[in-house]
Amino acid sequence: MNNKFYITTTLPYINANPHIGYAREIIEADVLARFHRGKGDDVFFNTGVDEHGQKIYEKAKELESDPQKYCDEMAAKFDDLKEALNLSYDNFIRTTDASHVLAVQEFWKRCEKNGDIYKKNYKVKYCVGCELEKTDSELVDGKCPDHPNMELEIIEEENYFFRYSAFQEKLTELYKNNSAFVLPEKRFNEVKAFLERGLQDFSISRLKDKMPWGVPVPDDENQVIYVWFDALVNYISAIGWPEKTENFEKWWPAVQLCGKDNLRPQSAMWQAMLLAANLPPSAQIFVNGFITVNSQKMSKSLDNVISPYEMVEKFGIDGTRYLLLAGPNFGEDFDITWEKLIEKYNADLANGLGNLVSRVIKLAEGVKDKPKVRPLETKGRIFGEFSKLVEKLELGQSLEYIWKIIDEDNKFIGDNKPWELVKTNQEKFEEVMQKLLEDLNLISELLISFMPETSQKIKKALETKKLEEVLFQRIK
Repeated sequence: MNNKFYITTTLPYINANPHIGYAREIIEADVLARFHRGKGDDVFFNTGVDEHGQKIYEKAKELESDPQKYCDEMAAKFDDLKEALNLSYDNFIRTTDASHVLAVQEFWKRCEKNGDIYKKNYKVKYCVGCELEKTDSELVDGKCPDHPNMELEIIEEENYFFRYSAFQEKLTELYKNNSAFVLPEKRFNEVKAFLERGLQDFSISRLKDKMPWGVPVPDDENQVIYVWFDALVNYISAIGWPEKTENFEKWWPAVQLCGKDNLRPQSAMWQAMLLAANLPPSAQIFVNGFITVNSQKMSKSLDNVISPYEMVEKFGIDGTRYLLLAGPNFGEDFDITWEKLIEKYNADLANGLGNLVSRVIKLAEGVKDKPKVRPLETKGRIFGEFSKLVEKLELGQSLEYIWKIIDEDNKFIGDNKPWELVKTNQEKFEEVMQKLLEDLNLISELLISFMPETSQKIKKALETKKLEEVLFQRIK
């Protein structure tokens, strides 16, 4: 029986066009999905968009648009990334989907039935940018540190609350029994520290007459469900919960990817909500750092947001995938500039991989003997080392592993000068080419999850001993 592997990204808000931060997350998920398919696992890969909440409602009002019409237009821009970035996801969920709305309401009912939802009057500071309540200890100079240009709102009304405080002990036990539940470790330490400070119940509804754009609260026409409570349920509604029990049990729990600004909702709020509904917690959560541009967080107000479509236009699909994956260690912030991207593209892709493929395929025309197959134990060791990196989502290190082979082979060609050997020493030439052709085949296999089109082009060139086009041309 094949292993089951369910991976999902977070759902981005669609109050702005897709940016490269989200593109990197979904490419990372795509690499893991392709990698597990390559191992023979049965894979389900979910992504989509978050369409409810105050930010969406206000954006639609600003554009004098109907919220649903606005969401339809924006959702298409995110779904178009499937082709633009050569993604292999199986499902694209929208939180306005009828099946998701019904799942959210059923999830609410189960939490309420178990005594974990109640109603009360309250007053709180609220950041619309985060769509989260803020305590004074979280603020810097009275502002949300992630959205310092936005004024905090003071919400004072009667809403429904989730009994978060009741799950302190259960979450502590969950974290204790799952040492790699959140990766990287420093992010896990952050959420444990948050838990140790004590959990506070949080509001999970809004008055409909103030903010009507959301899933209706069951049996209360005056309230809509808070956007975080709604959106998190997508991970299980995407696999048919609550109606398709067999499908849900086949796939759940999921491996989740998120950004560090989503750490608390994904690893604590969502896990408590699952426990409240008598459902198993998630399998594992990978937490990304930010992509910054010129050392500044991407922001529309700073006019430094980079679109994945811009990158694809300049670097191609696989070039873009490579540049967004070949960053620092997983979970670290990643600062980029157009200049840095061009420099890395030229060094690693045009001069590195592209140059190696071009030289080896051209030299292969002089090979008479068919290259031997590399011993299984050697390939097995290499794939074993490489797999460990991929499964920890150390994709930058995984690519470094491949590029070490590429760099060594380019040096090996320079040292051995096979273009001279083919004229003077055929036996030595065949020996040199044996290694290079073996390595190129290995490189194509290791690259298949990262740069699928490039991998296939290399394989085809190895079969035909002909490269139909230059893989990566230098960019100025």
